Amino acid sequence: MKQIYLQSYYLRRLLASDPGRKRLNQAGKATISLISAVFASTLLLNMFGHPPLLPSIIAGICGLMGIMIVMDDTKEKKQVTTLLLPLSAAVGVTVGSLLADYVILVSAWMVTIIFCGFYFSRFGSRYFSLGMIGFFTSYFSSFLKLSPDQFPWFYLTILIGVSFAFFYNFVLFKDSVQLLKRSMNSFHRQANLTFQLLIEIIQDTKTSDSRRKKLDYNVRKLREYANNVSTDLNAQDIRELWPGLGTQQLRLYVFDTAMFVMTMSESLQKLKNDDALEMKELRTLLVKVIYTLQQAEVLNPDYREKNLVEAEKVIKSLREMIDNLFKERSSQPEGWLYLVRRVEAIATHVTEGALEIQGSIHKLPSPMETIDEADVEEEKEKDKGMKPTTKKAIQSVIAGTIAVIVGYGISPIQPYWVLLTTFIVQLGTETVGRTYLKGLERSIGTVIGAVLGFGLAKLVSGQLQLEVILLFSFIFLAFYLLPVSYTIMSLFITMLIAFMYDLMLGGITFELLGARVIDTIAGAAIALGVAAVIYPTKTMDKVSQIFTDYLEELESYVTDYVRSFREPSDIKALADRAFQLDAKIQEIEEESKPLLQGPGVRKYSGLPRWITIFTAINYYAKHLVASAYQKNFTYPEEVSDVFLRVEAKFSHNIQVLTTMIEEEEVIGELYDLYPEREQVERHAPGHNDGEGDLVHHLYYVWKINQSLLVLGKRMGLNERK
Repeated sequence: MKQIYLQSYYLRRLLASDPGRKRLNQAGKATISLISAVFASTLLLNMFGHPPLLPSIIAGICGLMGIMIVMDDTKEKKQVTTLLLPLSAAVGVTVGSLLADYVILVSAWMVTIIFCGFYFSRFGSRYFSLGMIGFFTSYFSSFLKLSPDQFPWFYLTILIGVSFAFFYNFVLFKDSVQLLKRSMNSFHRQANLTFQLLIEIIQDTKTSDSRRKKLDYNVRKLREYANNVSTDLNAQDIRELWPGLGTQQLRLYVFDTAMFVMTMSESLQKLKNDDALEMKELRTLLVKVIYTLQQAEVLNPDYREKNLVEAEKVIKSLREMIDNLFKERSSQPEGWLYLVRRVEAIATHVTEGALEIQGSIHKLPSPMETIDEADVEEEKEKDKGMKPTTKKAIQSVIAGTIAVIVGYGISPIQPYWVLLTTFIVQLGTETVGRTYLKGLERSIGTVIGAVLGFGLAKLVSGQLQLEVILLFSFIFLAFYLLPVSYTIMSLFITMLIAFMYDLMLGGITFELLGARVIDTIAGAAIALGVAAVIYPTKTMDKVSQIFTDYLEELESYVTDYVRSFREPSDIKALADRAFQLDAKIQEIEEESKPLLQGPGVRKYSGLPRWITIFTAINYYAKHLVASAYQKNFTYPEEVSDVFLRVEAKFSHNIQVLTTMIEEEEVIGELYDLYPEREQVERHAPGHNDGEGDLVHHLYYVWKINQSLLVLGKRMGLNERK
């Protein structure tokens, strides 16, 4: 984690942004592929004396889509899908052109493609990718009304476009390994940046609100980076980059590092409020712990071992100091002592994990490491009624039919723009709320983009080179900013369309661009209307389902943790599941946006409180793994039966809450765990050398259950002992 960037905070913030440079990598590849396909096709067609503009546009579309729409889960599958794209694109060009004069037939053809794309996606994303490129080539060829003698040139440019996409995706830029390496580098940069802020706050006598907000922001970013890295990890890439290192090993190290930063951030203000940092020795040791971890180059084969050795020494000194303070204040230890103990425990994990990683690098993996169970994950789909893909397919047929009719009513010359918008808004929108939000964002982006695009296109009209440069820039910015803001992406796409109209039609009018704005709003409205009427999935139903999924996963997670005190198990393996819980929380936040930002926000005024409770539960749950790993536990018989009661009561509470969320009625009551906690704290041994601290380990189990009780109280449930 060595800090090698000595520049300003904002420069380091920039260097740490876009973890793994995923957005830059994807948008850059797509843009380069498009540019290469366009220029190669133009050069080739000019050599044969054929008009290059329209075939080159198709080549560019294929080069772009060959990067953006291939979403299979393995490299091999992606390669096969990419090689199949020219066939689907050629069929789209052929059928779209031959049916261009038959309104009903070409409309039925495009609606059929959309239906098949959604319906057959249940068998894999490949079918959806093939459907997308088939739809877009059908759309453009029906608009251009190509003659059969032009087909060979378009087939050739399709091959050129897809060939460049294949080259950039699988030959020049080998995504997987490079992406993992960049992701880890981004994670370390963000960790070091946050470490530096922690050091500055410890050293300051007073913490300003601006610095506190800056720290909170960077802690949240580190959490996002940790989740990004965890999704990029796979055994094959890890062995190629760091021979001998296991997937679970690296994932646990990432988890512990993020938890150390989070725990330090949460603890500092409390320590300052309790005047704990007035103790010079404690302040010095905390700074040294952070600094030594900051200097460690964990994944560098030529690392300097003394940094981690020094970290071990500093942490040992901190542990001894904490033990002495507990002995001195054994009658009534202050609460901040427990916070410092947790910081020390997690810092120990980070250091031990880093040393273990260094000891593993360049060693041959064991047979168990070669086949990493974390990389083989079965997803079991719950078939309750009609499959989501079937629902979406039926919705697409109805919405597509309406869109064609409306499109002809608005603009008989170019009737399919409404259909195009309807199709795009339906992509990735399972619920009514998500459809509404995406349609609104697209409409707003289109309106703003139309005004800016019209003005800019008029300003630079006739300057071909400048127009082409701006056109490619818009493409890059649109896809680079897509994960950040769909509205901004729509803005740049609309500006791109304005420039394409100017190039293809030799000029652009505000009426023409205005018609496209009306088409876009109409398409978004049709997608929303159909989603709300035909097999609707209400946003709150979806959010409730994620809540119950989270609770079910939490039950297994916590009970496995508690069971480990009476049955030997590998607690470190829970780190993988902690990342899954984190992903569920992010999914809840994402799916809740339409409810919190839409017109019905007052109706769901209690939802933010629910999200806060689940976020707190998730924070406590991650601390279970971040606690000192269980070992050397001894406890009297009075404590041994506590674990079974905790498991039973906790499972009962989860089942009651899950049933209430699903059935929306008050059923049963919840157990508190006060008797079990009291029994543990009365009889469990204390924190001594070589002896596990049971009170410390179970602390966050009580906190999780207390949060469940708060949730139950809001739902009208009673508590019982």
